[in-house]
Amino acid sequence: MKKNVIVGQSGGPTAVINASLYGVVYEALNREDSFGTVYGMINGIEGFLQDKIMDMKPLDASGELELIKTTPGSYLGSCRYKLPEDLNDAVYPLLFRKFSDYQIGYFFYIGGNDSMDTVSKLSRYAEQIHSDIRFIGIPKTIDNDLVLTDHTPGFGSAAKYVASTVREIVTDASVYDNKKSVTIVEIMGRHAGWLTAASALARRYKGDNPLLIYLPETSFSQDEFLKQAEQALKTTPNLVVCISEGIHTADGTFICEFASDVSVDTFGHKMLTGSGKYLENLVKEKLGVKVRSIELNVCQRCSSAMLSATDLKEAIASGAYGVKSALDGETGKMIAFKRIAETPYTITYIPEDVNVICNQEKAVPSEWITKDGCDVTDAFIRYATPLVQGEVTIPKENGIPKFAYRR
Repeated sequence: MKKNVIVGQSGGPTAVINASLYGVVYEALNREDSFGTVYGMINGIEGFLQDKIMDMKPLDASGELELIKTTPGSYLGSCRYKLPEDLNDAVYPLLFRKFSDYQIGYFFYIGGNDSMDTVSKLSRYAEQIHSDIRFIGIPKTIDNDLVLTDHTPGFGSAAKYVASTVREIVTDASVYDNKKSVTIVEIMGRHAGWLTAASALARRYKGDNPLLIYLPETSFSQDEFLKQAEQALKTTPNLVVCISEGIHTADGTFICEFASDVSVDTFGHKMLTGSGKYLENLVKEKLGVKVRSIELNVCQRCSSAMLSATDLKEAIASGAYGVKSALDGETGKMIAFKRIAETPYTITYIPEDVNVICNQEKAVPSEWITKDGCDVTDAFIRYATPLVQGEVTIPKENGIPKFAYRR
């Protein structure tokens, strides 16, 4: 008897998380000889616990599945549900009874670090009870901080958005040259500065804005920042500075904590915002120049207007490869990207042990950050440039992007 497939999405969305969903569903539906029904979890594992699932096959017949490819957000809905550390918790036998009720043989979860933690726990519990269900993680995160993979789906499109938007900001900031000004752009990135580093792709020539880039991989000194900004203003009167939301002092205090108290999410992560505003007020007080701060916020992860064709293609391929890997007998794995060549840019897909990947974070290498801590090197530029290549035509309706909606 053919076993059924179930797929879910978890954590913060990206512009291509639905492309990965498409990859899983399309590949599974086209292997009818191997699979039964292909289900989607509504709101991830949390929704599954409430029996919130849907049959994905009608989406293919209606054409909605094709539309999903270029729809941002999480089509199936998301969650931030953390499974207990103790595998003896009652939730595990409950989940596996539900898997049995729905005759699930293959479980795919699309997400970042915390989602890989879910895959790890479920696969370890399955091994403990001798279940033959196969659990596969499909990577997703604009933060690009998963280990054992060259990069993650979602990062390329977010990097393209950041670089394009920062270039627009730089162009706007340069129209007046009679007075000095500072524009501070706050970009997502708690502990890893990959996305903020991508702002360097906005430069048109050596010495162009953004002149200063600060990542959370290095300690941030307010005094050094003011000195570097003051020095930069001597040659660049309309200075643009890009910072990660997670920049922090040497003792680990987030800069945004100087502005206000921060709350935490269900995984214990601090909710970071306000670093740019704090530095805006600092520059205004200490340097006495015109200054503004801009927080790119959620647009970094949800913009379909600047999709990277490379990112979209790889997101679909990673989902499809996950299905192939499960059929080959893999379980407890995440589909990782391995870069084969720079010119022409070439990658391959490999299953990596999700138990090694989860609960770790991949930082920007120290050698890709300049010694003064306020810029990135050419090595990062060479790494990131291929990931933002290619344009994607988004279906339109009355001049506005046409997205798939779950009804």
